[in-house]
Amino acid sequence: MKYTFKLKEPNSNKETLILFTCSFKDENKKFVYSTGEKIHPINFDFQNKFPFAAGKNKAKGFESIKMQLNRYSDLYLETSSLYKRINEPFNSILLKKTFDEAFKKTKNVKNIFFDAYDVFTAEKIKGKEWSASTIKRYQNIRNILENFEVAKKYKLTFSKIDHAFHREFTTYCMDDLKHINNTYARNLGLFKTFMFWAKKNKYTFNDTFTEFKKVERVITNQVALTIEDIEKLLNHEFESKKLERVRDVFVFACVTGMRFGELSLITKSNVTDSEILLKEDKDTNKVARNIPLTTISKFLLSKYDYKLPLIANQKQNKYIKDVFEELEYTHKIQKVTTKGKENIKEDLFFYDRISTHTARRTFITMMKRQGKSDKLIASITGHNDLKTLNQYYQVDSEQKKEAMDEVFNVELKMKVV
Repeated sequence: MKYTFKLKEPNSNKETLILFTCSFKDENKKFVYSTGEKIHPINFDFQNKFPFAAGKNKAKGFESIKMQLNRYSDLYLETSSLYKRINEPFNSILLKKTFDEAFKKTKNVKNIFFDAYDVFTAEKIKGKEWSASTIKRYQNIRNILENFEVAKKYKLTFSKIDHAFHREFTTYCMDDLKHINNTYARNLGLFKTFMFWAKKNKYTFNDTFTEFKKVERVITNQVALTIEDIEKLLNHEFESKKLERVRDVFVFACVTGMRFGELSLITKSNVTDSEILLKEDKDTNKVARNIPLTTISKFLLSKYDYKLPLIANQKQNKYIKDVFEELEYTHKIQKVTTKGKENIKEDLFFYDRISTHTARRTFITMMKRQGKSDKLIASITGHNDLKTLNQYYQVDSEQKKEAMDEVFNVELKMKVV
């Protein structure tokens, strides 16, 4: 039996579906099946029944289209050959069933793109492959994609994940949603992870997404505290018990290097006289790590009977700014973020730059200032990637001055002319 490809609307002035066709003589029936691929008629070689492979009429994305069409022809030849070898009748019903199973064709599918996305997330969650924070990130990506469809009137299908989509999506994220480079780069990476999964699971054979380039990630200038700041925090007497508790949780994170989300894992059972034995939820493959206790961390744990007074991260971020405002950290500092090639500069109060993450950054910066090795610090913070670890390290003006003074402040013996 012979097969061929043809266009659904060969005289169309716009893209039209490419159809797989073959004949079953015993049934006196012509089998027609949509490949899901679209092409403009000017890019289709009607003599050879296949998209032009070269020349001015070669279709954009030809390699992807060719790969998809070859999947249909290869499966057809493989299946018909199999039934011939086992001497069983091969008919249009069997071929349709084979194609449906192989190419994920289902009845009454409203949107296979988002259906696939839901299967992807359900599979990862069921397999315990993601932490709670990762689940939230992928839920956020789904929301962004749905809103993108509406805002840009760009119906998402696997065949339309092309360079035009990439341009539109980049513009939407950075202009409409005001994402900076780092946020957009992270989100595009998550989206590509989904697309790799979809390709592996044969929801699509379109691999144009592999060419999508992330905007360059930028290390944003951040705030880190000094030991003098920690002492000032601890010595301040708050009238508000709420701010006192917020201060204590923040300081504890500063002197242990723990993420805010890890603090809830502390109990009497995993604390000894000298350390916290922490098995984190974020990566279940990581071995438990030992976090040494110091005078400050021991005092704070004892104060709250080994159960730190935690509140929601969002509220902690809000109230920690109030803590620093009460301590009169009201001088202005410049925040520089990058969007595309543009540097955006803002003058903000120091207390507005403080967040729960400042504590972890402070720990790493203070340890680095004391000359402690990256490997030692990472064993406490749980970082696998030393490059990521070093993005936390903030070099301040005082350090730069001290370093240059040590090198260049020498007694000059100038010859008087």
